Amino acid sequence: MLVRLASGSPRRLELLRQIGLEVDVYTSAFDEVSGDNAEKVVAVNALGKGQVVVEQVGSEIPVIAADTMVVLENEILGKPFDSNDAAVMLRKLSGRVHRVLTGVAVFYKTQNLVEVVETKVWFRSLSEIEINAYVATGEPFDKAGAYGIQGRGAVLVEKIEGCYNNVVGLPLTRLYQMMAQIGVNGF
Repeated sequence: MLVRLASGSPRRLELLRQIGLEVDVYTSAFDEVSGDNAEKVVAVNALGKGQVVVEQVGSEIPVIAADTMVVLENEILGKPFDSNDAAVMLRKLSGRVHRVLTGVAVFYKTQNLVEVVETKVWFRSLSEIEINAYVATGEPFDKAGAYGIQGRGAVLVEKIEGCYNNVVGLPLTRLYQMMAQIGVNGF
């Protein structure tokens, strides 16, 4: 089945291909919003990204959009600006639990649906040597919270509660349910 992904994320593309979907990628020109309410921000961003693509190419083929954030207590940790910023984020996450929130939007024909999925992630306590070595790999730079659970960052995580794929960037089980809910069949 063919879907359109309103994201340039290689991780989201890989997740959709993993479940057997054929994917056309459209990077959305949506200017992401920010704010203090992370749940609202990821939902608005997912809807906005998807809507831009729907306006370009329509929604006769399902359009999927998403936005992921890392939230530590009430602080939103975005993508790090540089090595120092990445190390600061990792120090904050060390030995603590945080939330990964993904807003997921699906557009199909005349319908659209948006939901927010949460996964809790526990980091083990990290040494300065480990933090610096991980930052030096370059892996943290295009990832919210400065880590990738699907890569070398896997060794930073002690445990999770919730959907693993949500932490990667797209909660596949919930996406599957949402698509069925708005009439996408044969998937």
